[in-house]
Amino acid sequence: MPPLGDLGERLAALTMLVVVALLAGLTLGHNTDRLEELPGLLLMVPAAIALRGNIFGALGSRLGTAIHAGTFRLTLRPSSVVGENVLASLVLTLGTSVALAVLAKGAALVFGVAGSIGLADFIMISVVGGLLASAAVLVTALGLTAGSVRFGWDPDNVTAPLVTAVGDVATVPALVLASTLIGQQWPVLSVTAVSAMAIPIAVFAVIRAGRPGLKTILRESTPVLIIGILLDLVAGVTVERQLESFALFPALLVMLPAFLAVAGAIGGTLSSRLASQLHLGTIAPNRIPGARARADIIVSVGLAFPVFATCGLLAHAFASVSGLDSPGEGWLVAAALLGGVVATLMASLVAYYSTIASVRIGLDPDTYGIPLVTSIMDLLGVFTLILAIELLAFT
Repeated sequence: MPPLGDLGERLAALTMLVVVALLAGLTLGHNTDRLEELPGLLLMVPAAIALRGNIFGALGSRLGTAIHAGTFRLTLRPSSVVGENVLASLVLTLGTSVALAVLAKGAALVFGVAGSIGLADFIMISVVGGLLASAAVLVTALGLTAGSVRFGWDPDNVTAPLVTAVGDVATVPALVLASTLIGQQWPVLSVTAVSAMAIPIAVFAVIRAGRPGLKTILRESTPVLIIGILLDLVAGVTVERQLESFALFPALLVMLPAFLAVAGAIGGTLSSRLASQLHLGTIAPNRIPGARARADIIVSVGLAFPVFATCGLLAHAFASVSGLDSPGEGWLVAAALLGGVVATLMASLVAYYSTIASVRIGLDPDTYGIPLVTSIMDLLGVFTLILAIELLAFT
């Protein structure tokens, strides 16, 4: 079993994630009118949040592996490990923000979101909101990595949950802020035109740079990020269709980002730990988890109980203090625990087998593990939370 200090790191990071993500949830809870005025905006929220965690969580995981392997140097030179990862993350941020906007508009049409905002509006919100949030998340990811080296933290324990936390708290307000530009023709058209030109230029610059590590990150990351966007859009459609219930009790919107973030962070942390152990050869990619991998899975499930209970308890407290309606403290704790424990069991299976599968087919588990886990858990997390709400019948 992991030592007590290791468990303390993980519990502290997850608790901090809950508190920070609830602040993002307050933004949603206090903007229910805007969500109803702009059909399709809520649809994009889970995917936009997940993109920050997927891109920069994978960056943190790769840098964590570099720390464990002794190859990490804190420098932004393009030829360095850090420089390659930062440049790749910025290119991926721009490209996937536009892809998210296009796919979000398509999902709104396919799933019949009545009166959804236009494609140019989706692009403007996604790109402007994404870039604003990414700046904060990038600084956090690099700071945590440097802190891990300086203070001896295990980057696998702290990077995934805290990068996810900052992604949550930065992305939701950034999207809401960007949405205030809707209706102003020149900002919308300018962002759309610049985005259309910037992507080919960025890709050309990367190809011209000719750095194998950078190209590998982009080549391996792009497909899994697109798959993640599609999964998160299905989750977004599910939430959009439940907007009436969430609007009745805005405390549910307060809890939503924290609930999804914790499920993804527990799975992401597990995936990151497994990836490092596979790189170091301390576990084998077996179909049945070995003793060390089983111990990590058991700890992950055990952590779910106190963390999700805290999530429900604090969601009620945050909502009450800010004047938002709540179904009650006990109901929120019960919903968080019921949905969260089921989600964590699923997250553990997804984390183990996605990491093992990536190794078996010759892919980097640091690049594939966290994005797959967090995206799948956004979808499954939404389903388990809504199922818990329906079973407890308080909406």
